[in-house]
Amino acid sequence: MKLTWIRRLLPAVFVLALAAPVRGQLFGFPWWKDAQFQRDLRLSTEQSARIETIFQSGISILRHQKEELDQQETDLSRMIATNADELMVTQQVDRVETIRGRMNKTRTLMLLHERQVLTPDQRIRLNKLYEQWAKDHRRPPHGDVK
Repeated sequence: MKLTWIRRLLPAVFVLALAAPVRGQLFGFPWWKDAQFQRDLRLSTEQSARIETIFQSGISILRHQKEELDQQETDLSRMIATNADELMVTQQVDRVETIRGRMNKTRTLMLLHERQVLTPDQRIRLNKLYEQWAKDHRRPPHGDVK
């Protein structure tokens, strides 16, 4: 069973890809539009608009890349299900991971460009706000009931 290792590897690769640093995502919502964040950061209307433009441009690219990733993952699943040649499956895995890598790069650069709109003082405040937000929104470990 040549493909056994691939069948075991794919779920692990998928989980690792989704486990990208949470800090990189910051808050998981458009914080630059939030009135409280705008006040706390002293974010100007112009800065908020620039960040929104960067976000919209980046998210558009990411949506296209996600569609491409979904198609390539579907092809990979089909290849595995039909017990395709290991070399062909390996090449398809490479295609999938190349797209995933491009998505991570796009996302990281989008976040970098958003942060570059901020002053150094605003970046410090944003980091503090993130730390507090993460503390307030921390999920209990599995099995803990509170």
